[in-house]
Order: sequence, then C-alpha cells, then structure tokens
Amino acid sequence: MRGLEIATLAGGCFWCLDETFDKIDGVIRTTVGYAGGHKENPTYEEVCSGKTGHLEAIQVEFDPSVISYKEILLIFWTMIDPRDPDGQFADRGPQYKTAIFYHNDYQKKIAEETREFIRKIFGEVHTQIIPFKNFYPAEEYHQDYYKKQPIRYCLYKFFSGRESFIRSTWGNNLNFKLKTHPRYKKPDIETLRKKLTPLQFYVTQQNGTEKPFENEYWNNKEEGIHVDVVSGEPLFCSKDKFDSGTGWPSFTKPLEPDNIVYKVDTSFGMIRIEVRSRWADSHLGHLFDDGPEPSGLRYCINSAALRFIPVHKLKEEGYEEYEKLFR
Repeated sequence: MRGLEIATLAGGCFWCLDETFDKIDGVIRTTVGYAGGHKENPTYEEVCSGKTGHLEAIQVEFDPSVISYKEILLIFWTMIDPRDPDGQFADRGPQYKTAIFYHNDYQKKIAEETREFIRKIFGEVHTQIIPFKNFYPAEEYHQDYYKKQPIRYCLYKFFSGRESFIRSTWGNNLNFKLKTHPRYKKPDIETLRKKLTPLQFYVTQQNGTEKPFENEYWNNKEEGIHVDVVSGEPLFCSKDKFDSGTGWPSFTKPLEPDNIVYKVDTSFGMIRIEVRSRWADSHLGHLFDDGPEPSGLRYCINSAALRFIPVHKLKEEGYEEYEKLFR
C-alpha cells in the first residue's frame, strides 16, 4: 500500500497504546518498541534499567487519506497524562516518559500545535517533542500483548490508573472513528428486539447471564463453529470446547482473536474479565484462568450469545474457510 505515513509516540506502557491504535480506522499496522536512546537493539530488561536512554514507544503506520497525523496525535493526547514528568500512572522511570518523535518538519509543526492545545486544557505539559532518531521493535511477546495475555493486560490497565484517568478526564467525549467490518455489523436496537429472543437480548445487550445447565450449547458435542448471534462474526470452534463442569459452553481459546474484546467487569462486588464481540459489541461471557493447558484459559460463554453452525452447513452459511479445520 503506497502513501502510508508513520507516527512514533511514547506514552508510558506501550501495551495500552497498541490496543488503542489497533482499533482506529486508517491505522494499518502498529509495532511496539524502544525509541530515542543510544543502545542498539536493546532488550526489555535493558530499557527497564533506565540506562539506555530509550522510551517505551509505538510506531503507528497509517493511511493519511483516512486519518490525518493531527488526528493520530489527538488520540495519543487522550491516552496519556501529559502533566507527569516522571512516567505514566503506575509506571515510574525515565523509560516511561512521554514524547512525540517527529519524522519531518510537518510532523513537528502539528506536534507543537497540538501540544499548545493540550496545554490550554491541562495548564502543564511535560511531553517532549523530539526529532526521530531510531526505533527498535520490542520482543515478539510484547507485540499484540493485549490479545496474547488478555487477563494480565486487562488487570494491569485497570489497576495502573490509566483507565480511570481517561474516563474521569474525558468522560464520554471521546468519539474515535473505529475500524468497521464489511460483513459483520450490529443492527439498530429496534431491529435487535425483533430479531432476538428475550433471553438473547437480555444476555447480549443487557450483560445478562443465562442459567447453567439449562442453555442450548453447554453439552453440545457436534463439530462446527459458534458465531455471534447478532452479527454472525466467528467466535469459537468446537475443537477448542471442553467440559468445564460449570454448565456453560467453555472454550480454551477464540477462533478469531481479532473478533474478541476484553473489559474489566466490577459488577456484583467482583473483578472479572468480560468477553465481548468486537463488531456487534455483544456481551458474551467472562474469561478465567482455570482452564486446561496449554492456554490455561476458560472462556465461559452464554449459549444465548451464540449461534452454532455445524460442519456440513459451513459452506451454505458462507463460512467455508473454516471447513479445513475439520478435515
């Protein structure tokens, strides 16, 4: 793809920026790593020592015909506390300082303009604007960390203070243009009321929970895939299903990780990781760390949030790409 541009940004823990920018329309690719220091090809441990001069950073490759550099920076500013000179939220040390590394004079100009705008809001800004010098990709386990370690990541973000700061500072005023899917979409609420059963509506739209052992798929042993009952987006595969003894369908991993979103749920006096579908934003269930190896995860999912498509109907329903899983 021609005409792509790169933004290099340091905003404290790079996992959080990675999750945010991955979902933005016009962002083609994100890479987390280390920028601005003097050590070549540093390791995470070396950067954490605070002696390499590097900051934890992210490179955002974007299509300027869809999203501008200024819009990229405005998203960045809402993800950080620009008043903090010594780190970000729970993460302290020079490697967690904030900065914008500009790649050309135009980026420098936009960075300075947006910093002045943010200064008028906060009064104090310690985010540096620095000419780009270098960027070294972080270790593979840091890339897409929010997908690879959803429980650890969600709890980290929740307890770090970043999430509560963003919510208390910006409230409902953040209206980013997120990526959409050409096939999987969420209908309007009135259409959903007509399409879904009362139980399906209660579970997917009102974050409800169905009764254990009294639901459609808890004991289903047929081969096939489970899709979102609202949008049809593929979520789980029967090959990853296991009997957890809980009375709800349980899976060790999602069929399509990109179709899953995780959130911290503090309802009922507990702290749990909620599982939602990405494109329909349906409440699906919760994720626990008491599943079988190798993942050690248990996706505890409501049957009412799912529609099951058996193997022999995959092609008929437009999911023939998954037939290979059962050959």
